[in-house]
Amino acid sequence: MIFSYDAILLIAFGGPTCPEEIRPFLARVTAGIAIPPARLEEVAHHYEAVGGKSPLNEITLRQAAALQKEFSQEKLAVYVGMRNAAPFFVDILKEMKNNGVQRALGLILSSHRSEASWERYQKNIADAQAELDGAPAIDYCDGWHDHPLFIDCWAELIGAAMTGVAQRGEPALIFTAHSLPTSMAARSPYVEQLQTTARLVVARLGIANWNLAYQSRSGRPSDPWLEPDVGDVIRRHAAQGIKQVFVAPIGFVCDHVEVLYDLDIEAKKIANDLAIEMIRVSCPNDHPTFVRMMASVVRSNSEQKNN
Repeated sequence: MIFSYDAILLIAFGGPTCPEEIRPFLARVTAGIAIPPARLEEVAHHYEAVGGKSPLNEITLRQAAALQKEFSQEKLAVYVGMRNAAPFFVDILKEMKNNGVQRALGLILSSHRSEASWERYQKNIADAQAELDGAPAIDYCDGWHDHPLFIDCWAELIGAAMTGVAQRGEPALIFTAHSLPTSMAARSPYVEQLQTTARLVVARLGIANWNLAYQSRSGRPSDPWLEPDVGDVIRRHAAQGIKQVFVAPIGFVCDHVEVLYDLDIEAKKIANDLAIEMIRVSCPNDHPTFVRMMASVVRSNSEQKNN
């Protein structure tokens, strides 16, 4: 095919890469939001508990390198831009401009669409473009929550986790995603897309006992957020006599603090206290099937947006 873009831009949240970056990173993430300092310190300690950094940046760069190989024949450059960490959007757009990129296709690395991800990313990039004379134009790939290769990837990851341990009775599968304020969720297809992904994955695997739960909620306790919380679902399973649960964070495409701390430490402690074995399924990260999915999404969107 004749590719109609000069480059691909992977768009990600970003994370701190060392202990010294944790608090400046959190200050950027929460700028303009009234969050008590004690809560920010609590989150900072979460990063410290998982090694003093987030692997998100490193994994996103690995995803970009793998995607670059998928487009080796087209000699198409793949860039990474992040909202809250280097390379920041304005810096990567400047680099792209200096390299002669005039038009790029953006792939937002959020599997399920919400105002907090898709719309905010696009606004942030538009703001960065406005800071530069002659900034590259950016078109955006459509969503891919139900892409066959995305479903394949999660089915492979869950299948590998389930075959890697001895079964203890009938296990339960819990899909998780980041909780959102219900008012924000109501303005987006977020919940519907999560349900669709989960149903397609369990249909592929033939699993009947599954739930969709939410995690990592913040904000005031009195504000309504998406439920049920993953901890509450684990407690419910314990009351039902279930001895083993598999937790698949389908709302996340790579490991970072919400997975490594909120699931691997907090949720696992709840399970251990209830004598439930909890196995956390790996995120897609740079799994070959996920990389092939990204390449497929880029190719199909390039064709659609130029016909």
